[in-house]
Amino acid sequence: MSAKRVVLTGSAGRAGRVTLRHLLEHGYDVTAVDRDRTQRPDGTFSGTLRDTLQVDLTDLGETLEAMQGADAVVHLANIPAPGLQAPHRTFVQNTAMNHSVFTAAVMHGLSRVVWASSETTLGLPFDEPPAYAPVDEAHYPRPESSYALSKVVTETMASQFARTSGIPFVALRFSNILGPQEYRAFPQQAWPDPQARRWNLWGYIDERDAALACRLALEAPVTGARSFIIAAADTVMPTPSRDLMAQVFPGVPVRDGVSGHDTLLSIAAAREALGFEPQHRWRDTVGEDGQPTA
Repeated sequence: MSAKRVVLTGSAGRAGRVTLRHLLEHGYDVTAVDRDRTQRPDGTFSGTLRDTLQVDLTDLGETLEAMQGADAVVHLANIPAPGLQAPHRTFVQNTAMNHSVFTAAVMHGLSRVVWASSETTLGLPFDEPPAYAPVDEAHYPRPESSYALSKVVTETMASQFARTSGIPFVALRFSNILGPQEYRAFPQQAWPDPQARRWNLWGYIDERDAALACRLALEAPVTGARSFIIAAADTVMPTPSRDLMAQVFPGVPVRDGVSGHDTLLSIAAAREALGFEPQHRWRDTVGEDGQPTA
């Protein structure tokens, strides 16, 4: 394990809470950072929760203090989606926060920066159809919102920071982070109309697999600035993936190798470079007949 002491930002958020538990379960010593109070997870862990701090990450001084003594940072804090704040505020807050965390990481000489980018950098919500499917890292950049633009700008910043510092920067382009509660609603909310989730090619990522990706990104032998799509291995639909594309995006070429319910957000790069293999899927919670399986 190359980085034992980790600062986790956004630790009070959805992905942050699950990632905090996952890192503690795998022996990491974690300082949890968020603007809101982070709840300490229940249980006994091989790792240690060193502290929970409430920090304004747009303030470089506070950020430097919070990251003092760390080996690496997993940076999940941001306004997490378009439409939650005014577009300008989303862009300014996210880019300022990310620049502050990256600057502090370089000033402290951290060994690795793992951070949350987004599937939106690839052209979501696909009002303009994708050029091909499965969409992969080469489909970047196609920002369609100030939120997506904030992530594209940050990926550019990460490249510059990695080049000048020698520190690996790993961007995780997370798909829609979901869990069992949402899976139970799929039969009513997603399945009746294939148009309902065309916006991200019916993609998702289980919250537990998002946490797994964060840990793998800390440990994988990655250099420079790299960006990876992080999605489930399947779609949210019981309809085969090629049938979905033919119905909703006729004329968009579907590349060889797609069969059954394979994801249309390619995770081939994450599999190869990070060893990422999703462990959870909606079918563990609800069957294709719409009945609970767990």
